[in-house]
Amino acid sequence: MSHQTKFKEIISEIAKKSKNENVHWTGTFWEYLEIVKANPKTTRNAFQRMYDMVLEAGTEEYVDFKKPVIRYKFFDDLPSAGKDAVFGLDVALMKLVNVLKAAALGYGPEKRVILLHGPVGSAKSTICRMLKKGLEAYSKTDKGAVYTFDWIDEKNELVDLFGKGQTVFPSPMHEEPMLLIPEDQRGALLEEINRGQEGEYRVSIEGELCPPSRYIFKQLMERYQGDVEKVLNHVRVKRLFLSEADRIGIGTFQPKDEKNQDSTELTGDINYRKIAEYGSDSDPRAFNFDGEFNVANRGVIEFVEVLKLDVAFLYDLLGASQEHRVKPKKFAQTHIDEVIIGHTNEPEYRRLQDNEFMEALRDRTVKIDIPYITKWKDEVNIYKKDFNPKKIRGISIAPHTIEMAAMWAVLTRLEKPKKANLSRIQKLKLYDGKMLPGYTEDNVRELRKETLREGLEGISARYIQDKISNAIVNAQQSNRGSVNPFMVLNELGSGLKSHSLISNEELKTDYLELLDTVRGEYEEIIKAEVQRAISADESALHRLSGNYIDNVKAFTQKEKVRNPFTGLNEEPDERLMRSIEEKIEIPDSRKEDFRREIMNYIGALALDGKKFNYKMNERLHKALELKLFEDQKDSIKLTSLVSAVVDKDTQEKIDIVKTRLIKEFGYDEISATDILHYVASIYARGDVKNKGA
Repeated sequence: MSHQTKFKEIISEIAKKSKNENVHWTGTFWEYLEIVKANPKTTRNAFQRMYDMVLEAGTEEYVDFKKPVIRYKFFDDLPSAGKDAVFGLDVALMKLVNVLKAAALGYGPEKRVILLHGPVGSAKSTICRMLKKGLEAYSKTDKGAVYTFDWIDEKNELVDLFGKGQTVFPSPMHEEPMLLIPEDQRGALLEEINRGQEGEYRVSIEGELCPPSRYIFKQLMERYQGDVEKVLNHVRVKRLFLSEADRIGIGTFQPKDEKNQDSTELTGDINYRKIAEYGSDSDPRAFNFDGEFNVANRGVIEFVEVLKLDVAFLYDLLGASQEHRVKPKKFAQTHIDEVIIGHTNEPEYRRLQDNEFMEALRDRTVKIDIPYITKWKDEVNIYKKDFNPKKIRGISIAPHTIEMAAMWAVLTRLEKPKKANLSRIQKLKLYDGKMLPGYTEDNVRELRKETLREGLEGISARYIQDKISNAIVNAQQSNRGSVNPFMVLNELGSGLKSHSLISNEELKTDYLELLDTVRGEYEEIIKAEVQRAISADESALHRLSGNYIDNVKAFTQKEKVRNPFTGLNEEPDERLMRSIEEKIEIPDSRKEDFRREIMNYIGALALDGKKFNYKMNERLHKALELKLFEDQKDSIKLTSLVSAVVDKDTQEKIDIVKTRLIKEFGYDEISATDILHYVASIYARGDVKNKGA
């Protein structure tokens, strides 16, 4: 089979699927009423449709430090494989969805501008993009079906009304077909449609036709002497697919400089070419209803940096939000049905608060804070989405590189704890779910409550992404083959000198000190991993564990232990037991409690017919690994790595350790060699200090 044939088959298959999924339904107005009767949700307003869209993607409930949280799976962006997924903002998104719910139920927020407020790079635009993209996809599903209508002239008898050569006049604002019902007849029709409906939705008709449709309806009513049925026979209802690219149901407005701002961009403008055809610039058919408010009817309009709008635009925004109406030039106020969502950063919002002329806008705004992420694991997920083996080819990223960059980003956003004995790195770990001695979930909640601006200041994810990219490019250019945390941390530090948003020298110094903190954390992580790789000899760990348990059993039962070499019964080996327990900082005063705790656990397992394994106790497992590492470190001669000569026996042992790092910890050849050399240099420095002492 040729490539061309295969390509055609793929395209054909995709086309078939698309055809099945997106049924381009058309029908009469009367057939549409049957659809509405069968499914009242068909006539949902924009807020109701958006809320249902988010809800139908699914939810997941969890408890975060005793606070119940709902995670909306819509923001995982699964249809696009997580391309725009939002992490760590479940609480903020829960507030947003609650606003949508209240608006859908008609409790008031439907008359407000939803304002996403937060620092630069906190995912405000991403959230808006997901809502717009989601509505596009939702309108193509059966549950999210939207309908509009065209005026039609099948017998070519309405040339004077539609214009020369035109037999179809589409609704310029893609209106809901139910708006065609005259107001005095809506009550009786709605009563019939809603009779017997058991669902939560009841069909309602709010608003009126746009000026061109209203004009055509009025002219046809005169022609047919008030016979609504004959007028509606000129209507063809059709399925509507929202699309930002096609400017259908989704609008985006971005302010320009004040000299170039024009309110017609929001509400439409006169079409001078059609004035000659229709005879007047006040004829609605000679007007282009293609402003962003008109385009966004039935869906959503996003205002980028909304508070940079000129005051003249803000008046349009106030009417659009409060009254659901806009005022096109020379025409009556026109009904719109759309979600109005804007976003802004802190300096702009402070300007709004300080401007007394903006009081009306503040009163019509629902502000939702979108802060920076303050949970380490959520921040990590952002970067793993962009920097992973699928996207990064020809170069590897060493383990913990992303994690260390994310750690620094989160540290810059955390306020210094008020408790003197708590550091920011400890606070980060508490927020991330790790419990520290002396701290409970209630303590963590109190830590959060005592902060004033946590998450509203600090380094943005964009800066981190840029510096990781720099490190990758530099590694590629030098043919190094691998990027490690130190390379990224160096990029983060050097970039602070020219960071456009950080002019405070004291703040820069603080951020540089936090980089040192992260370097220290990374050193501890790789030392622990090298230690585990060296002490990962299962048989040796089992032997050491068995020896320890035998001695602990003898100690707790006040017995003697049999020496396997001499065959003699001896006192429990206190030196061995303490050498293991001290590795996990068990004080001498607590050694007996710890040993009895181990034996009680072993006894409980035995009652259930289970056998104890050292891996069942995390603290004992760690202690055994550290003890074995201490015993084997000298035999492996790790410090010899920093010298020019390594004997064959030592090299073989080092290669075994390197293999474990690759297989069990995710390193590659380059990064495994790097951390072995680095950890070796740490121990070499330690040896020098000890000798000097």
